Amino acid sequence: MSAGAAGPVEAAFREERGRLLASLVRQFGDLDLAEDVASDAVAAALERWPVDGVPRRPGAWLLTTARRRAVDRLRRDKAYAARLAVLQAEVDRDEPTPAAGGDTDGDVPDERLRLFFTCCHPALPLQAQTALTLRCLAGLATAEVARAFLVPAATMAQRIVRAKRKIRLARIPFRVPEAHELADRLPGVLRVLYAIFTEGYAASAGPALVRTDLAAEAIRLARILHRLLPQEPEVTGLLALFLLVDARREARIAPSGDLVLLDDQDRSLWDAQRIAEGRLLVVEALSPGSSDRWARPGQYALQAAIAALHDEAADVATTDWPQIVALYDVLGDVAPSPLVALNRAVAVAMRDGAAAGLVLLDALSADERLCAYHLLPAARADLLRRLGRRAEAAVAYRQALALVGNEPERAFLRRRIAEVERG
Repeated sequence: MSAGAAGPVEAAFREERGRLLASLVRQFGDLDLAEDVASDAVAAALERWPVDGVPRRPGAWLLTTARRRAVDRLRRDKAYAARLAVLQAEVDRDEPTPAAGGDTDGDVPDERLRLFFTCCHPALPLQAQTALTLRCLAGLATAEVARAFLVPAATMAQRIVRAKRKIRLARIPFRVPEAHELADRLPGVLRVLYAIFTEGYAASAGPALVRTDLAAEAIRLARILHRLLPQEPEVTGLLALFLLVDARREARIAPSGDLVLLDDQDRSLWDAQRIAEGRLLVVEALSPGSSDRWARPGQYALQAAIAALHDEAADVATTDWPQIVALYDVLGDVAPSPLVALNRAVAVAMRDGAAAGLVLLDALSADERLCAYHLLPAARADLLRRLGRRAEAAVAYRQALALVGNEPERAFLRRRIAEVERG
């Protein structure tokens, strides 16, 4: 098999993986079995497609093959004997055998919403939820998920196995929550996607500032979720936020690999198409008629509105800082957190001056939840530098340097320390 032959298969499988797994789990009720037979189907595609051609509906071909492989496996398992006849009848009725170089009738049913809520079930730890989402819905290999968490592949494999066991033993249902449950369950799904994007936007450790692969997967998953839940304003807001923030990616890193702050970014490098799409989504997310359950803007819609104001401005000086502060005030009521308070303080410094912002940041320094977060001392250091308090700024920059993980931010902080020490 040539290396080039795997290309179309890999592309088709990554795009169809979540849909394929969701359909298999719905039918067979076993995530491990679903993953195994999905892999078998890909192996079969690697043999057949280079010879027969890629089918017009690759997902349907893979599902047909995977279902038949599952039935073959279950035929050897006596515990499934009672179900086997029913499953075989379903496969024969719904999935004709893939013809060589041909196609299968019908499209793969989209059961991915069920898989979202299964992977992000509150009975699982957040890291397990994130790992399963990347593994099952984003189609990342276990080694790729391990790299995202900066842990050995063996450790991640064990973590995923434990999560699957928890789903099986706790009989976590593979279903979409009822309407009255959705308000409680959907934030967990959004939190997982937000965590994936955040790690992609600013890596917690390693040689790179941006993990483009993770950011792209978070956006792709958010698009899927938005297609599945188009009337949910917070889903719309989350997708808008991802697009508006990711639009600045090319300008955040200099050709040398150095971090470039918002003040110094070449805004002509910002992705105008993503900004335009994101702004339209913000309007949709903030519109009262976008959902029957809409009561007031959610946290992701508000963050997206703030991102839109940044993206609309010609430069930092002409940014609508009063409006941004006002949005942070609302966000602080909707979803209060130390990070929201930190960002609001920085916005106040831009609106009212460095001294006003420093008062707010100093008050936040007593919050233990921010002690391990490098952006608090980094923000204090920047305001102290702007106020000419260079010795204090150097101390704060060193505090931030001790906490930050990725190398581009560490290099930036070292440059800042050198600048303030030189005067």
